[in-house]
Amino acid sequence: MIKQRPPRLKRLPINRLIPNMLTVTALCAGMTAINFASREMWEASVFAIVVAAVLDGLDGRVARMLNAQSKFGAELDSLSDFISFGVAPPMILYFWTLEHAGRIGWVFVLFFTICMALRLARFNTALEDPDKQEWENNFFTGVPAPAGALLIMYPLVLSFMFGDDFFRNPAMAAVFLIAIGGLMVSRIPTFSFKKAKVAQAYVLPVMIGVGLIAAFLVSAPWAMLSVIGAIYLGSIPLSLKSYRTWKKRAERGEFDVNDEDLDIHDPEHQKDDKE
Repeated sequence: MIKQRPPRLKRLPINRLIPNMLTVTALCAGMTAINFASREMWEASVFAIVVAAVLDGLDGRVARMLNAQSKFGAELDSLSDFISFGVAPPMILYFWTLEHAGRIGWVFVLFFTICMALRLARFNTALEDPDKQEWENNFFTGVPAPAGALLIMYPLVLSFMFGDDFFRNPAMAAVFLIAIGGLMVSRIPTFSFKKAKVAQAYVLPVMIGVGLIAAFLVSAPWAMLSVIGAIYLGSIPLSLKSYRTWKKRAERGEFDVNDEDLDIHDPEHQKDDKE
Protein backbone atom coordinates (compact mmCIF):
# COMPACT_ATOMS: atom_id res chain seq x y z
CA MET A 1 0.00 0.00 0.00
CA ILE A 2 1.47 3.33 -1.10
CA LYS A 3 1.46 6.00 1.58
CA GLN A 4 0.28 9.39 0.48
CA ARG A 5 2.61 12.24 1.23
CA PRO A 6 1.14 15.11 3.19
CA PRO A 7 0.61 18.23 1.09
CA ARG A 8 3.53 20.61 1.20
CA LEU A 9 3.07 24.14 2.39
CA LYS A 10 3.14 26.69 -0.39
CA ARG A 11 6.49 28.42 -0.62
CA LEU A 12 6.57 32.18 -0.81
CA PRO A 13 9.33 34.20 -2.44
CA ILE A 14 11.31 36.24 0.06
CA ASN A 15 10.31 39.54 -1.56
CA ARG A 16 6.68 38.91 -0.56
CA LEU A 17 7.76 38.63 3.06
CA ILE A 18 9.80 41.85 3.18
CA PRO A 19 6.81 44.17 3.89
CA ASN A 20 5.66 41.92 6.75
CA MET A 21 9.22 41.87 8.08
CA LEU A 22 9.18 45.67 8.19
CA THR A 23 5.83 45.61 9.98
CA VAL A 24 7.08 43.14 12.59
CA THR A 25 10.22 45.25 13.07
CA ALA A 26 8.02 48.31 13.66
CA LEU A 27 6.08 46.33 16.24
CA CYS A 28 9.32 45.35 17.96
CA ALA A 29 10.42 49.00 17.96
CA GLY A 30 7.20 50.00 19.70
CA MET A 31 7.57 47.32 22.36
CA THR A 32 11.24 48.22 22.82
CA ALA A 33 10.21 51.83 23.45
CA ILE A 34 8.20 50.63 26.46
CA ASN A 35 11.22 48.69 27.68
CA PHE A 36 13.43 51.78 27.39
CA ALA A 37 10.87 53.90 29.22
CA SER A 38 10.63 51.41 32.09
CA ARG A 39 14.38 51.90 32.55
CA GLU A 40 14.09 55.71 32.27
CA MET A 41 15.96 55.79 28.95
CA TRP A 42 13.70 58.54 27.65
CA GLU A 43 15.61 59.62 24.54
CA ALA A 44 15.99 56.03 23.40
CA SER A 45 12.26 55.41 23.90
CA VAL A 46 11.30 58.39 21.73
CA PHE A 47 13.80 57.33 19.10
CA ALA A 48 12.26 53.85 19.03
CA ILE A 49 8.82 55.34 18.31
CA VAL A 50 10.32 57.43 15.50
CA VAL A 51 11.83 54.26 14.03
CA ALA A 52 8.44 52.54 14.26
CA ALA A 53 6.82 55.48 12.44
CA VAL A 54 9.42 55.38 9.66
CA LEU A 55 9.01 51.63 9.19
CA ASP A 56 5.23 52.02 9.20
CA GLY A 57 5.54 54.50 6.37
CA LEU A 58 7.71 52.10 4.39
CA ASP A 59 5.97 48.74 4.70
CA GLY A 60 2.92 49.59 2.59
CA ARG A 61 4.97 51.31 -0.09
CA VAL A 62 7.42 48.42 -0.27
CA ALA A 63 4.49 46.02 -0.56
CA ARG A 64 3.17 47.94 -3.55
CA MET A 65 6.59 48.14 -5.20
CA LEU A 66 7.07 44.38 -4.82
CA ASN A 67 3.44 43.55 -5.62
CA ALA A 68 3.24 41.79 -2.25
CA GLN A 69 -0.04 43.14 -0.84
CA SER A 70 -2.13 40.70 1.16
CA LYS A 71 -5.02 40.67 3.59
CA PHE A 72 -2.71 39.12 6.17
CA GLY A 73 -0.25 42.00 5.79
CA ALA A 74 -3.02 44.58 6.17
CA GLU A 75 -4.29 42.99 9.39
CA LEU A 76 -0.77 42.63 10.76
CA ASP A 77 -0.13 46.28 10.00
CA SER A 78 -3.19 47.41 11.95
CA LEU A 79 -2.20 45.34 14.97
CA SER A 80 1.34 46.70 14.80
CA ASP A 81 0.03 50.28 14.57
CA PHE A 82 -2.12 49.81 17.65
CA ILE A 83 0.79 48.55 19.75
CA SER A 84 3.45 50.94 18.42
CA PHE A 85 1.29 54.08 18.35
CA GLY A 86 -1.67 53.39 20.62
CA VAL A 87 0.00 51.60 23.53
CA ALA A 88 3.71 52.41 23.60
CA PRO A 89 3.62 56.27 23.47
CA PRO A 90 1.07 56.78 26.29
CA MET A 91 2.93 54.19 28.35
CA ILE A 92 6.11 56.22 27.89
CA LEU A 93 4.32 59.30 29.18
CA TYR A 94 2.93 57.30 32.07
CA PHE A 95 6.37 56.15 33.16
CA TRP A 96 7.77 59.64 32.58
CA THR A 97 5.26 61.69 34.56
CA LEU A 98 1.64 60.50 34.65
CA GLU A 99 2.23 57.82 37.27
CA HIS A 100 2.78 60.68 39.73
CA ALA A 101 -0.84 61.75 39.12
CA GLY A 102 -2.16 58.53 40.67
CA ARG A 103 -5.17 56.76 39.23
CA ILE A 104 -6.25 59.73 37.15
CA GLY A 105 -2.98 59.52 35.23
CA TRP A 106 -3.85 56.01 34.09
CA VAL A 107 -7.27 57.25 32.92
CA PHE A 108 -5.58 59.59 30.44
CA VAL A 109 -3.45 56.72 29.13
CA LEU A 110 -6.58 54.60 28.59
CA PHE A 111 -8.35 57.51 26.89
CA PHE A 112 -5.65 57.89 24.27
CA THR A 113 -5.40 54.14 23.65
CA ILE A 114 -9.16 53.92 23.13
CA CYS A 115 -9.04 56.84 20.70
CA MET A 116 -6.28 55.09 18.75
CA ALA A 117 -8.30 51.87 18.54
CA LEU A 118 -11.35 53.77 17.30
CA ARG A 119 -9.28 55.70 14.76
CA LEU A 120 -7.73 52.55 13.30
CA ALA A 121 -11.10 50.77 13.20
CA ARG A 122 -12.69 53.72 11.41
CA PHE A 123 -9.86 53.88 8.89
CA ASN A 124 -10.14 50.17 8.07
CA THR A 125 -13.87 50.41 7.51
CA ALA A 126 -13.51 53.59 5.43
CA LEU A 127 -11.38 51.66 2.90
CA GLU A 128 -14.51 49.77 1.89
CA ASP A 129 -16.74 52.85 1.59
CA PRO A 130 -18.17 52.79 -1.97
CA ASP A 131 -19.46 56.36 -1.68
CA LYS A 132 -16.08 57.96 -1.02
CA GLN A 133 -15.16 60.43 -3.75
CA GLU A 134 -11.76 60.39 -5.39
CA TRP A 135 -10.74 63.87 -4.25
CA GLU A 136 -11.28 62.88 -0.62
CA ASN A 137 -8.25 60.59 -0.87
CA ASN A 138 -6.11 63.72 -0.65
CA PHE A 139 -7.04 63.94 3.03
CA PHE A 140 -7.08 61.82 6.15
CA THR A 141 -10.05 62.02 8.51
CA GLY A 142 -8.50 63.17 11.74
CA VAL A 143 -4.83 62.99 12.69
CA PRO A 144 -3.21 59.72 11.48
CA ALA A 145 -1.84 57.22 13.97
CA PRO A 146 1.95 57.81 13.65
CA ALA A 147 1.49 61.59 13.78
CA GLY A 148 -0.71 61.29 16.85
CA ALA A 149 1.82 59.05 18.57
CA LEU A 150 4.66 61.50 17.97
CA LEU A 151 2.61 64.57 18.87
CA ILE A 152 1.68 63.34 22.35
CA MET A 153 5.39 63.04 23.14
CA TYR A 154 5.91 66.72 22.34
CA PRO A 155 6.36 67.66 26.05
CA LEU A 156 8.96 64.91 26.42
CA VAL A 157 10.87 66.09 23.36
CA LEU A 158 10.76 69.71 24.55
CA SER A 159 12.11 68.65 27.95
CA PHE A 160 15.22 67.30 26.23
CA MET A 161 16.01 70.84 25.14
CA PHE A 162 14.66 73.02 27.93
CA GLY A 163 14.71 70.77 30.98
CA ASP A 164 12.03 69.06 33.07
CA ASP A 165 11.00 71.97 35.30
CA PHE A 166 7.98 72.97 33.20
CA PHE A 167 7.29 70.20 30.73
CA ARG A 168 7.51 67.21 33.10
CA ASN A 169 4.15 68.02 34.56
CA PRO A 170 1.32 65.45 34.63
CA ALA A 171 -1.15 68.16 33.64
CA MET A 172 0.89 68.98 30.52
CA ALA A 173 0.99 65.33 29.42
CA ALA A 174 -2.72 64.93 30.15
CA VAL A 175 -3.59 67.92 27.96
CA PHE A 176 -1.67 66.47 25.02
CA LEU A 177 -3.22 63.03 25.45
CA ILE A 178 -6.73 64.47 25.48
CA ALA A 179 -6.18 66.99 22.68
CA ILE A 180 -4.36 64.67 20.27
CA GLY A 181 -6.65 61.74 21.09
CA GLY A 182 -9.62 63.96 20.27
CA LEU A 183 -8.03 65.08 17.00
CA MET A 184 -7.46 61.46 15.96
CA VAL A 185 -11.14 60.52 16.28
CA SER A 186 -12.43 63.87 15.01
CA ARG A 187 -13.81 64.47 11.53
CA ILE A 188 -11.26 67.22 10.88
CA PRO A 189 -9.54 66.61 7.51
CA THR A 190 -5.75 66.57 7.53
CA PHE A 191 -3.42 66.53 4.57
CA SER A 192 -2.33 63.23 3.07
CA PHE A 193 1.00 63.97 1.41
CA LYS A 194 1.48 60.53 -0.13
CA LYS A 195 0.29 61.55 -3.60
CA ALA A 196 1.62 65.10 -3.53
CA LYS A 197 3.19 66.03 -6.85
CA VAL A 198 6.22 68.25 -7.30
CA ALA A 199 6.63 70.44 -10.36
CA GLN A 200 9.76 69.77 -12.37
CA ALA A 201 11.16 73.19 -11.54
CA TYR A 202 10.95 72.47 -7.81
CA VAL A 203 12.44 68.98 -7.76
CA LEU A 204 15.97 70.19 -6.95
CA PRO A 205 14.90 72.61 -4.17
CA VAL A 206 12.75 69.88 -2.64
CA MET A 207 15.66 67.43 -2.68
CA ILE A 208 17.91 70.04 -1.08
CA GLY A 209 15.26 70.67 1.57
CA VAL A 210 14.96 66.96 2.34
CA GLY A 211 18.72 66.75 2.69
CA LEU A 212 18.76 69.68 5.10
CA ILE A 213 16.00 68.13 7.19
CA ALA A 214 17.94 64.88 7.35
CA ALA A 215 21.08 66.77 8.38
CA PHE A 216 19.23 68.60 11.17
CA LEU A 217 17.63 65.35 12.35
CA VAL A 218 21.11 63.91 12.78
CA SER A 219 22.74 66.97 14.35
CA ALA A 220 19.81 68.39 16.35
CA PRO A 221 17.09 65.70 16.36
CA TRP A 222 14.92 67.06 19.17
CA ALA A 223 14.85 70.60 17.85
CA MET A 224 14.02 69.33 14.37
CA LEU A 225 11.25 67.06 15.65
CA SER A 226 9.81 69.99 17.59
CA VAL A 227 9.78 72.16 14.47
CA ILE A 228 8.19 69.40 12.38
CA GLY A 229 5.50 68.88 15.02
CA ALA A 230 4.73 72.59 15.18
CA ILE A 231 4.50 72.82 11.38
CA TYR A 232 2.17 69.83 11.27
CA LEU A 233 -0.14 71.27 13.90
CA GLY A 234 -0.11 74.58 12.03
CA SER A 235 -1.11 72.81 8.80
CA ILE A 236 -4.39 71.49 10.25
CA PRO A 237 -6.35 74.77 9.75
CA LEU A 238 -4.93 74.95 6.23
CA SER A 239 -6.04 71.39 5.50
CA LEU A 240 -9.55 72.20 6.71
CA LYS A 241 -9.71 75.22 4.42
CA SER A 242 -8.35 73.20 1.49
CA TYR A 243 -10.87 70.41 2.12
CA ARG A 244 -13.77 72.87 2.01
CA THR A 245 -12.45 74.31 -1.25
CA TRP A 246 -12.22 70.86 -2.85
CA LYS A 247 -15.69 70.01 -1.59
CA LYS A 248 -17.21 73.14 -3.12
CA ARG A 249 -15.51 72.39 -6.44
CA ALA A 250 -16.85 68.84 -6.35
CA GLU A 251 -20.37 70.09 -5.62
CA ARG A 252 -20.11 72.35 -8.66
CA GLY A 253 -19.08 69.37 -10.78
CA GLU A 254 -15.67 70.77 -11.70
CA PHE A 255 -13.85 67.43 -11.48
CA ASP A 256 -13.44 64.88 -14.21
CA VAL A 257 -13.14 61.24 -13.11
CA ASN A 258 -9.86 60.97 -15.00
CA ASP A 259 -8.49 64.30 -13.81
CA GLU A 260 -4.85 63.72 -12.87
CA ASP A 261 -4.99 66.55 -10.34
CA LEU A 262 -7.18 64.42 -8.12
CA ASP A 263 -4.25 62.16 -7.23
CA ILE A 264 -6.60 59.20 -7.20
CA HIS A 265 -5.43 56.33 -5.03
CA ASP A 266 -5.70 52.81 -6.31
CA PRO A 267 -8.37 51.11 -4.14
CA GLU A 268 -6.28 47.95 -4.03
CA HIS A 269 -3.50 49.92 -2.35
CA GLN A 270 -5.49 52.19 -0.08
CA LYS A 271 -4.00 50.45 2.93
CA ASP A 272 -0.75 52.07 1.88
CA ASP A 273 -2.36 55.49 2.43
CA LYS A 274 -2.93 54.64 6.02
CA GLU A 275 -1.37 56.36 8.72
